[in-house]
Amino acid sequence: MKVLDLQCGQGHGFEGWFGSEDDYRGQHARGLVTCPVCGIADVSKLPSAPRLNLGSTRGDRVPAAESGTGVVPTNRSAGPSSAVAPALTAEQAAWWRAARALVGQAENVGARFAEEARRIHHGEAAERSIRGQATPDEAHALREEGIGVLPLPAALTETLQ
Repeated sequence: MKVLDLQCGQGHGFEGWFGSEDDYRGQHARGLVTCPVCGIADVSKLPSAPRLNLGSTRGDRVPAAESGTGVVPTNRSAGPSSAVAPALTAEQAAWWRAARALVGQAENVGARFAEEARRIHHGEAAERSIRGQATPDEAHALREEGIGVLPLPAALTETLQ
């Protein structure tokens, strides 16, 4: 399993799990790796430190100076993004909480989304927040009619834990 730190073109950071580096490359090339926050496929890998699962030997480590290996731990906070990372993480967490609250209050009309959005827009149904599924063509037609639609990341409607 390969765990990668990823970031979209809008600056949203997230983690991706792949079977291998080739698996990541293949999915990325096919546009399957998308940002869970904004849904865009403009995603790139962030540099990440290797992780070593040393198991029970962790307590037996000898400091680099004593071992004579010359290996010195690096300062992980030296990178330019690390100072911004806590603020971005807090901002993303706040966005997810707000978005999930809004989605939780919206009525799920499923495949009837386009029809129900038109009924609300024309005053034929009570005004309320709705969510559901629409094809790209249906969403485009709704926008042309002046009806605001917004694609939602699937993670907003799924329980992650």
